[in-house]
Parts: sequence; structure tokens; C-alpha cells
Amino acid sequence: MEDPVTVDVRSDASRLSLGWLRAVLSGLGIAVGLAVLLVWVPEFVLTTFTSLERSTRVTMATSWFFVALGLVAWALRRLQARRLI
Repeated sequence: MEDPVTVDVRSDASRLSLGWLRAVLSGLGIAVGLAVLLVWVPEFVLTTFTSLERSTRVTMATSWFFVALGLVAWALRRLQARRLI
């Protein structure tokens, strides 16, 4: 029987810690995903759907931006709660 005062808790802490390589790769992946969702897609909508009026395209791009921003915030919070990032 182990003494509860001398139990090594570093194994739990090391399991929960995020290594440098994983942190850098996660950050890079998140940055690329954000750029695609929040910059490239609205720009694509504005430049591709030329048959629509400009105000309609702007409304679509703006709506996409804010919906995607909300989804990204929610997804990042869920990943953080599960200690994946």
C-alpha cells in the first residue's frame, strides 16, 4: 500500500501537458484553417458569384464570416475542454 502523501503526481501532469512540436503543429493548423474559413471563402464568394449584385455578395460573405467565426470559437473551446489543444 502506497503512502498517499508520497505518490508521484508528475505522471498525470506530463500526460496532460502539450509538447512543443504538437503545440506548433496545432497552432499552424489552426492558423491555416482560420485563414481558409475567414479570409479565402468570403473572398471566393465576392469574386466568383458575379451574376449576383454586389450587395448580395457582400451580405453572403459577411454572413459566412460571422457564422464561421462563431463555429471556430465553439470548436476551439470544445478542443480546449478535451485538452486536445
